[in-house]
Amino acid sequence: MSEQVLNTVSFAGRAANSSQFKALYTEGMSLVEETAAYLDGPGRTAAKVLPRLATVLYAAESMRLTTRLMQMASWLLLQRAVNNGEMSYDQVLAEKNKVRLDGFNVDRMAPGWGDLPEAFRELVERSLRLQNRVALLDREIYRPQETIVPDNENGVRAQLDLLRTAFTGN
Repeated sequence: MSEQVLNTVSFAGRAANSSQFKALYTEGMSLVEETAAYLDGPGRTAAKVLPRLATVLYAAESMRLTTRLMQMASWLLLQRAVNNGEMSYDQVLAEKNKVRLDGFNVDRMAPGWGDLPEAFRELVERSLRLQNRVALLDREIYRPQETIVPDNENGVRAQLDLLRTAFTGN
């Protein structure tokens, strides 16, 4: 029985080494700096005059925003390290498992959301858009790129066999 290796072109892998990645990296790091400056300056001042409910929401969303940005910055730094040859692909795979690129969503319907400073809400929105772009690129870069399909079987049959093997050990 011969096997056929189906190779796909990884556009995301190429994009990770391109000017698009450099622009994403710059955008991400700039957003981290801009957010830090806002939270330490105008955001701190604005938070002092918010209604009580909005103050609690502001504190919670500030932590989520900071965490979201730090996770994305970690991913961007790891990707830059592999692009520059400072880390191997396997090293990055081990480290990137510590990075969360989801689960930091926002409830725009939460009581007090509308009372939050517009500049703060805009930073949150920008961070969410960036998070989505980074998560998409991550999925594209780190998903398996090669599938082996025996010549005499179709792809669905091969996948079913893999599932059967995974769950039964046969």
